[in-house]
Amino acid sequence: MSLKVGIAGLGRMGARHALHFHNFTPRAQVIAASSPRPEELEWAHKNLVGATTYADFDDMLNAPGLQAVVIASATSVHAEQAIKAIKKGLHVLCEKPLSTSIEESQSVVDAYRTSIKTHPSQKVICGFSRRFDASYRDAFDKMTDGTIGRPSVFRSQTCDKLDPSGFFVEYAQFSGGIFVDCSIHDIDLALWFFGEDSTVKSVSAVGITAVSPELRKYNDRDNAFGIIEFYGGKIAQLFCSRMMAAGQEDCTEITGTKGKLAVNTQPASNLVNIYEPTGIRREIPPHYYGRFREAFITEANEFTACCLDDTEPPMRVEGAVAAVRIGCALQESLITGKKIEFDERGERIEKARI
Repeated sequence: MSLKVGIAGLGRMGARHALHFHNFTPRAQVIAASSPRPEELEWAHKNLVGATTYADFDDMLNAPGLQAVVIASATSVHAEQAIKAIKKGLHVLCEKPLSTSIEESQSVVDAYRTSIKTHPSQKVICGFSRRFDASYRDAFDKMTDGTIGRPSVFRSQTCDKLDPSGFFVEYAQFSGGIFVDCSIHDIDLALWFFGEDSTVKSVSAVGITAVSPELRKYNDRDNAFGIIEFYGGKIAQLFCSRMMAAGQEDCTEITGTKGKLAVNTQPASNLVNIYEPTGIRREIPPHYYGRFREAFITEANEFTACCLDDTEPPMRVEGAVAAVRIGCALQESLITGKKIEFDERGERIEKARI
């Protein structure tokens, strides 16, 4: 028995998801794909043999035998498409974030809570790929086993290779900002390592436009630092950047009362060292996908398994709302220069300023 999957959105990320389910997930079968772009539908005809293509997402939802939908379309329609699929009782894997809006993100969770009453085996997850990475899972297991004592300080970064095309400048008007787009992964990791029920106490952020001053017209920056304070004596420091010269530099440190765990603090594409007259160097992955390709494939297989076997999803979709809430607060602090505080229920003490 195989899970009948439809792919929504066939851009760069959607095409990768499609190939993961089509080529590397034995228990899944891609039977449908949708995109409003003719060139993306043509790509699907060539690369997703056996799948029916649709120019309209709503039409794809009516594909015969469809059981699950992978949403990798534009962020602006993530929530809308996820809710439509959820209401039809389909399993949903939605790319991060559920939305750049806290309210829209919560609406996805609300739709799921309603739907699961009549579809108790339905699974909905938000695709935070680092949770499926072997190194992060090993670090999490070691932390859980007590290797570093009580985790107290978390440091993490998502730093993209510089893209001289200016893509991220125009993308900034839709992305929700660098914290919601880039640091959302690090925020999710902090919630994972500190505990899903961790409650944020305050956030503050600063940033600069070192290479793309045009970002300021969209209230964004190309480099930023954020501090998240949690109730219970835990703190997280985040760094996000769009201007790395050598390639993708994503790493994390978790410091506990008895030790520290570090993931990818010396990034490398492989084990090859290059010896040159100027010294010895190692190449690093050129982009996010180069670092986390295997994690995405694991994600596809585990999502498929939990749908077919009716087991617990690998993560709670409610956590995706918490991550967006923190990301939006960091972005607001970045723009206003104000520290944002929360009460012990996780509610804002003052209303949003932007």
